[in-house]
Amino acid sequence: MRVLIYGGGAVGLGLASCLLKAGARVDILAAGETVTALGEHGLVRDGIFGEYRAGPESFTARTLFEPEQTDRYDYVLVCTKSMDTKAAAEDLARWRPVLGERVVIVLCQNGWGNAEHFLPWFPRERVYNARVITGFCRPQPHRVTVTVHADAIHVGSLYVGDLAPVAELCRLITAGDIPCQPTEAIEKDLWAKMLYNCALNPLGAVLGVPYGELAAREDGRAIMDSVVREVYAVMDACGYRTHWDGADAFLDVFYSKLVPPTAAHESSMLQDVREGRTTEIDALNGQVVDLGERHLVSVPCNRMLCRLMHFLEKKASR
Repeated sequence: MRVLIYGGGAVGLGLASCLLKAGARVDILAAGETVTALGEHGLVRDGIFGEYRAGPESFTARTLFEPEQTDRYDYVLVCTKSMDTKAAAEDLARWRPVLGERVVIVLCQNGWGNAEHFLPWFPRERVYNARVITGFCRPQPHRVTVTVHADAIHVGSLYVGDLAPVAELCRLITAGDIPCQPTEAIEKDLWAKMLYNCALNPLGAVLGVPYGELAAREDGRAIMDSVVREVYAVMDACGYRTHWDGADAFLDVFYSKLVPPTAAHESSMLQDVREGRTTEIDALNGQVVDLGERHLVSVPCNRMLCRLMHFLEKKASR
């Protein structure tokens, strides 16, 4: 089994560690600093699933994707930030004859709409999505820490019902310590994560407070309630579904079960703004705005959060 990890951030290295432990051949495409560190120290994973070390001789890491004509991959796991999805799709499309006709693309990213970037070049029956709600951080370029695990990684298709092409991938990731399973409900999974992220991530970044403080204050809850109700209105207009029939049912679970375990967590968008990086706002609330425009659904709270985040991005990049 040969796998390309396209994007050597925390999620990419975390999944690579599982696959290496399970015996897969793994190539990692990453930034220069990461490639250098992996070449010197190997890949190290620690945290709640224990420690695993893969020596630098057990995998390849490089900055440019220029495979040999003999390379054939069973899977490509796209682990870039969502704003880099289009560029990743175009890059991989150039090498489609080398990747092979049977390669399976698995998008391990936040947000909605990532799969659409791959459809011009790859058959839809070879494009899958993964819902990852395991927490990874990268304290060093070659080291990844698993900080929290809310549920098994789910892998499924938005376009076809055949899960056989991803069964072996799920088995290998599970064998490498992190539970992973195929699912026929990936659309519901992705929209459940969209609801959570759209409500908490941008507001936490704009206000500069952890998730628990947003939920503890009446004004914070009122804004998040509105965001969630707008997302549900868009989902209804588009015909999408998730695991809760309506906004009230989701909000009850959101405040009672989903927020408390992450009360001290800071928004990843807040961390991106602090570091002067582009955030994933366009793949989250931005997708809600775009879908709302297409289906004539008003989403003023989501639109305002997008504008505020774009303002913060530009301010931080000066």
